[in-house]
Amino acid sequence: MDENSPEMTTALQAIRLASRLCQKVRKELAGGASIQKNDRSPVTIADYGSQAIICKLIREAFPDDIVVAEEDSAELRKPDHSSLLHQVTGYIRDFFPGVSSEEVCSWIDLSSHSIKNRFWTLDPIDGTKGFLRGDQYAIALALIENGLVQLGLMACPDLYVDKDRPHEKKGCLFLALRGKGSFQMGLDGEGRQTLSVSRVDNPVKASFTESVEPDHADHQTHLKIAKKLRITRPPLKMDSQVKYGVVARGEATFYLRVPSHSEPGYKEKVWDHAPGAIIAEEAGGKVTDLYGKPLDFSSGIQLERNHGILVSNGILHEVILKALEI
Repeated sequence: MDENSPEMTTALQAIRLASRLCQKVRKELAGGASIQKNDRSPVTIADYGSQAIICKLIREAFPDDIVVAEEDSAELRKPDHSSLLHQVTGYIRDFFPGVSSEEVCSWIDLSSHSIKNRFWTLDPIDGTKGFLRGDQYAIALALIENGLVQLGLMACPDLYVDKDRPHEKKGCLFLALRGKGSFQMGLDGEGRQTLSVSRVDNPVKASFTESVEPDHADHQTHLKIAKKLRITRPPLKMDSQVKYGVVARGEATFYLRVPSHSEPGYKEKVWDHAPGAIIAEEAGGKVTDLYGKPLDFSSGIQLERNHGILVSNGILHEVILKALEI
């Protein structure tokens, strides 16, 4: 598989269209018009629209492949959410004129929660809370074969292009192919550059990134680890798998996700980590759980055999794992 393969060209087309839809929704609708799911997480017009577009294009190109994705149309089909469905359909008609609301729901429902030896995994908007508050989010897509991520893409419309000029141009697309490297470019393909992780080898000089939301991560433990490593810089707080991207491009030395004590049984979802993992690894980084075990994408929609996440430049990985033994 290479960058001219049908998988990569289809994935690029799909994620770019979804990115344009998400940008338009956020520009035109303050807060992105959301509903609350049973797990209290918000889902927006952009989540549904992004998933519909990507699932449609993937399944048209690869009818035997499944897409393991976060959303389904059950909430959207409820009578009291008819106006939301109408809005989702309207945005998708910008790209597919004449599509009906029923077709939109059917495209969303092309997703599955069962895996096969080869499957795609999608988070149509990773970091929905970030999207709603006007911060970072990512459209994240990966192809997994026999438990190994083969390609990963992340469109990050609000991420600054140059890490040294965070207040200037925004809009990044990250992509990686197994064995072929990791790259960043503009959302339309301009300014392509090869990514490489930080070469920091002294933890005192390290920097780390963590989630904005404390729901699934123990920020207090993160601070204890930073203190143990004598890191003085405050963490770079970001929503979504954007954190993998900032490690991949050397902006942060590592990304830490210690599960919150308030949710002791919580397990990470494949769509929250597969795209970012290959992007960080192909940039020279290392991705494991908190025990040093590789992430296992073969056991279902959850990372059942893993606990927590550590993404680093590789050089300091063992040092950080040692510090986690508290």
